[in-house]
Amino acid sequence: QVQLVESGGGLVQPGGSLRLSCAASETIYSGNDMGWYRQAPGKEREVVATISYETIGVGPIANYIPSVRGRFFISRDNAKKTVYLQMNNLKLEDTGVYYCNGAGRTPLAAWGQGTQVTVSS
Repeated sequence: QVQLVESGGGLVQPGGSLRLSCAASETIYSGNDMGWYRQAPGKEREVVATISYETIGVGPIANYIPSVRGRFFISRDNAKKTVYLQMNNLKLEDTGVYYCNGAGRTPLAAWGQGTQVTVSS
């Protein structure tokens, strides 16, 4: 059974930082691209960042939507089957529920509970 467990969200002031974690089950993690998504209040869920699976001689490749590029950094720890999202210089518009799931050609699994990120002064 595929499991995705997100954590690390919280309330932070503009300009602050958070580090999100996503513990994934073997089924979806190994060999697959992974991504972080967010759903802002009243909006549809959108992908924020993706990271490819590392292959021999080629490190994982990360991609970001323009609004977070240079502020967010996605990484993965294959030994722990965990995907991270380091979020710096947070803005009000980064508020939302953050989820992880497969990305690219990886079929989406059932969504986890997500982790709430609230940026507020």
